[in-house]
Amino acid sequence: MVVLMRRIVEKSILTGLLSVFASLALSFIIVPLLGGQVAGAGLFMTIFCPLAISIPASALHFTQSEKVRRAEAATKEALNKLADAYDALRLQSRTDGLTGTLSRSAFLEELDATSQHGVSGALLFLDLDYFKSINDRYGHATGDEALRCTGLILARYQGQSGFAGRLGGEEFGLFQRNLTPAEMLIRSEEIREEIARIDLRSPSGSKVLISASIGVFHCRPGFHPHSCLKAADENLYQAKASGRNMVIG
Repeated sequence: MVVLMRRIVEKSILTGLLSVFASLALSFIIVPLLGGQVAGAGLFMTIFCPLAISIPASALHFTQSEKVRRAEAATKEALNKLADAYDALRLQSRTDGLTGTLSRSAFLEELDATSQHGVSGALLFLDLDYFKSINDRYGHATGDEALRCTGLILARYQGQSGFAGRLGGEEFGLFQRNLTPAEMLIRSEEIREEIARIDLRSPSGSKVLISASIGVFHCRPGFHPHSCLKAADENLYQAKASGRNMVIG
């Protein structure tokens, strides 16, 4: 506040002095041309009037300008906070809170956008085996931990190379860009083995066995998302029917 008042006083005095110099210059130029003389009361008024008018006017103008500047700064800060809140809310709405992967709707949006950009790649549809038994035997907290650990594994494959999402319950989807069919099967086996190595313990300390069945389908450029998901789902069903904990593609 003290700094602001000092700036107002300095600005007002400077404006007043400039006004005086301008008034004197005009007076000594114009008054003699009209046959008069700048002296006495006229000289006093030439100096006093600009000071009496310009200093208060300058102080008022500077104060109002400062208020406007602060209001604009506060508005800008509020807009930035609102934009950050919107981005956080949008991210939250697109993310599954338990696994950290995309929500089903966000995953499908990304898959549709990827198909429109003419990208090829591998589409994995995986399901944790005997997940209901894990919940029934060890409790839902242990089941949630199994889902969370699976999400952490899939999240490592997200980024420029692809994206992962929880499609519902214990089902997950993963798209990996620009993989050949052979690379697709290798990547799928890597993920299956990583899930099988999850070290999850029950409340009593016993090891909880986790495995996943994976249906995989290679998507060509311009692929149809729904058709590819259906094909991957059919391969997943075949993997479960063939004994689970395997990759079919």
